[in-house]
Amino acid sequence: MNCSWDLGSQKTLIYATYTVSVNILVSNITYKDDCERPLARSCIVDLETFPIHMVVKVWVDVKNALGSERSDELIKDSSYFVKPNPPLNVKVLTEVNIPTSLMVTWKHPIDRTALKLSYAIRYRKAASDVWIEVPELFTRGYITSFRLQSLEPYTQYEVQMRCIGENYSSHWSDWSTSVTGSTAEAEPASAPDLWRFIQPISNNNRNVIFVWKAPVKANGKILEYYLNISQDDGLKRHLVKADKLSLNYTMELPTGKWANIEITAANSAGVSPKATLFIPATGQDFAEHPVIQNMSWSVSDEEPKPKMQVEWTAALPLPAGLRPSEYLLEWVQITKDGQEKELHAGWQRVPHNVTNTTLNGHLEECIRYSISVYPIYKYRVQYTLQTHVHAGLPVTRPAYIRQEAPKKGPAVEVKSKKNSAELKWEVIPLDSRRGFITNYTIFYAFGNTKQWKLVETVAPNVHSYLLTDLASETDYVVRIMASTVAGSTNGTDCNFRTIKYGDGEVEVIVVVVCLSFLFLTVFIIMFCLWKREVIKKLLWPQVPDPSDSSIAHWSPDFPIKADMPKEDVSVVEVDVFDGKSLCEEDKAVLPLKKDKYLSEEHSSGIGGSSCMSSPRHSVSDSDEGDSGQTTASTVQYSSVVASGYKGQTPNHQPPVFARSESTQPLLDCEEHPDHLNESGGHARNSYFRRGRELEQGLVGQECDGGSLTFCPVQEEEASPVAEDPPASALSYMPQQSGYRPQ
Repeated sequence: MNCSWDLGSQKTLIYATYTVSVNILVSNITYKDDCERPLARSCIVDLETFPIHMVVKVWVDVKNALGSERSDELIKDSSYFVKPNPPLNVKVLTEVNIPTSLMVTWKHPIDRTALKLSYAIRYRKAASDVWIEVPELFTRGYITSFRLQSLEPYTQYEVQMRCIGENYSSHWSDWSTSVTGSTAEAEPASAPDLWRFIQPISNNNRNVIFVWKAPVKANGKILEYYLNISQDDGLKRHLVKADKLSLNYTMELPTGKWANIEITAANSAGVSPKATLFIPATGQDFAEHPVIQNMSWSVSDEEPKPKMQVEWTAALPLPAGLRPSEYLLEWVQITKDGQEKELHAGWQRVPHNVTNTTLNGHLEECIRYSISVYPIYKYRVQYTLQTHVHAGLPVTRPAYIRQEAPKKGPAVEVKSKKNSAELKWEVIPLDSRRGFITNYTIFYAFGNTKQWKLVETVAPNVHSYLLTDLASETDYVVRIMASTVAGSTNGTDCNFRTIKYGDGEVEVIVVVVCLSFLFLTVFIIMFCLWKREVIKKLLWPQVPDPSDSSIAHWSPDFPIKADMPKEDVSVVEVDVFDGKSLCEEDKAVLPLKKDKYLSEEHSSGIGGSSCMSSPRHSVSDSDEGDSGQTTASTVQYSSVVASGYKGQTPNHQPPVFARSESTQPLLDCEEHPDHLNESGGHARNSYFRRGRELEQGLVGQECDGGSLTFCPVQEEEASPVAEDPPASALSYMPQQSGYRPQ
């Protein structure tokens, strides 16, 4: 027997001895046990045989150095001191035909002849901490089974039992170990939770993805889903097995078409109620009036993971027919800019009178989510008597359950100029942001000094910047740092060098040089035109005119007559074999005239006259003789001199030729006589023509062309004028085999 007591208000620290005594009144046998420890509160007395149905008296004696004391005596029937063991072999049985009940069975721990017991039963759901006890009124009596009722179908329960003497004549036993059991399946009591995601695609169509959750009160294992899609062209039925990894169905819906979707879930016991969702045609949305305002979110630091709380405000007053029946909160994971992963989404529903809630889904850290709140309308269509569930206009906000510093910074591109540089950087990929970018900070340094200078901090929507006040032809390094509320990360360094010339400077220099060259060229051309005579004399010196030579008037014995008129000598080309006489073709053409005055010092003294050899100026083919042709070869010419002395009438003797040397080039017909024959005998010769003042005195004179001679020249005014022979042949022809002997 385990006896326990209360020390009361008198407590002492002095060592004491506690003695428990159990006396059986019928046999007057006393059993004792001492507890020698301070402040003892219980002690066990060993009874050889339990006195069933006998009266027992129990008391406690305490003794220390100061004295002793006895407690009050407790006199009760022996059953009063009994604490039975828990019920044995407790079992929980499932009732197949009754999905809301469980049968509990057990065995008695003590025979009823020794002690008649009563039992107590408690149960709870396997995932719950709250126990539910069966009223003792239903379990009083010597029974070995009990049926638990009003349970939920297809639910696992834990059951425990204990016992006590009948009429509470003993102490309660301990609770038995938990025994689990599950109720049977029943048909689903609630409809599936149906939702949709709409994506615009090409050809003005919409890609609609229907997703759903199993019924909250499935009452069993869902085996399959029945999906009915109603459209203008009729009804389509689809069967979706529940063993798929994701519960969804995708269809393409034109913008001008509507669709009404119904879905039910089925288990082994039956089919659930249906859930409906109406997808209107584009432009025919129900309730275009915004119902939700001032939507916001926040994160609460809860253990083990933070939770996101969403709060919104309903627009008041709401127009008639726009009162939502409930609100739907949706969160969609976004991995790329503007793109969503619909299958990584979640949603939950709250009543229409709730304007804040905590999202119960699993949101990953450092991942952006799109949080939306939809008003849900439920109304009945009069002509079809069907209930349509339609989502209104949502309010959407981006959110993070937790933010960190960006995984990497932005990569910058530089377009350098003379004193500035244009910086451009791309948006950091969404997977690498790990939070909302709050700002960008720009740094730069000279060369490789790494002495960074802060330029400016710009807003997160700015992705370009003009770096000014730079030195030309200088090396720089620039970097950009991206920041979130949780930290900052530097981007890659970019080296660049400013250029020597700025924008347009090279073009200006080229234009100035070209214009200067053009103006200089025009100036030179105009100057050359203005000074053309001077330039002509410098580049092409004037060739002396043989007709103006003074050698014809020079004589070593007597002075040159100053009043002698100058002869105008010109070259006339005459065809050698032309049938006409020279006089007929051109009477102004005369034979070649020699010098008017010959010096006597030139005569050889043989026969009273001789030919002189002296250098003569060449006669050009035209008045503008080619001064560029110069030759050093000596060409033999003949001079015609008349015999006789000065002042005497010369005899009619044939003229003689005198050889002379000249540095002037031969005429073309003289230098190449063979060309004359090759050209068919048609050659042209050059003659010297006398000036007009001399030609007038020779009018009427004819040349005799019978012999190859020159007409004699008058030396004095008193000398007789000799007539020129007819010019039937050349007056002078170059000799191929040399000159005639003089």
